[in-house]
Amino acid sequence: MEKEKARPIIIIKKKAPHGGHHGGAWKVAYADFVTAMMALFIVLWLMNSSQQVKEAVGGYFKDPSGTSKMVGTDQSGSGENLLLSKDNMGELKQQLQKAVRRLNDFDKMKSQIEMTVTAEGLRIELLESAKGTFFDSGSARPSDSGKELLGLLATELGSVPNKLSIEGHTDSKPYSGATNYGNWELSADRANAARRLMQESGIRADQVAQVRGYADQLLRKPADPLDPANRRISVIVQYLDGRHQVAPKDSKVAPEAPARAEIASKKD
Repeated sequence: MEKEKARPIIIIKKKAPHGGHHGGAWKVAYADFVTAMMALFIVLWLMNSSQQVKEAVGGYFKDPSGTSKMVGTDQSGSGENLLLSKDNMGELKQQLQKAVRRLNDFDKMKSQIEMTVTAEGLRIELLESAKGTFFDSGSARPSDSGKELLGLLATELGSVPNKLSIEGHTDSKPYSGATNYGNWELSADRANAARRLMQESGIRADQVAQVRGYADQLLRKPADPLDPANRRISVIVQYLDGRHQVAPKDSKVAPEAPARAEIASKKD
């Protein structure tokens, strides 16, 4: 008994290996966290995207191989498969109306923005006021409101394959500037200024088929030729269904120089 009491007690402790900073389990947890955050940001982005982008993403997940007819499932990118015809042009109209409501001064200018589905396509009218809303009075220089609205339209329309026509219109009041510059030049210059701004903001370089200046030849209110609403910019989203051609072969697309913009009249 005395020998057993004198024998020292030996305690053996075994340390488990750390395996490199507490093992690799934390990497799996971190990867799951990053994946969840990425999914959250994608969902938030989609909630604020246009309907065409939503359809493009949905079409890809339904058919990643790109053989489906849904928008965005081929290599051309979102919107390339969406051919706006009389059957679905109304959807683009609703999408644009929803986007326009996000403008800073929408309540002040909502009566000056009109969208109508016509035989030619979706016509978007930007009507001027007595003080000038989208362009400085008597000038082809877009105002801040004009830049904001035209930029928004360019962002939305840049994702569709349809061609665009841009028209400039004036009232019948004679232009009070230089003697060699009148309503014909002003209407063409405003249409060309709208084209340049929209091409800088989202529409493709080859998307504009026509730039036309009509002066006061197509008054919106013929009974009141001096009404400010006659001064307007019209953006037409043309059909791509085979029944409406985007532009005749002999027509000329307006280049950078405003003086070369096509000037049409009623006789055309």
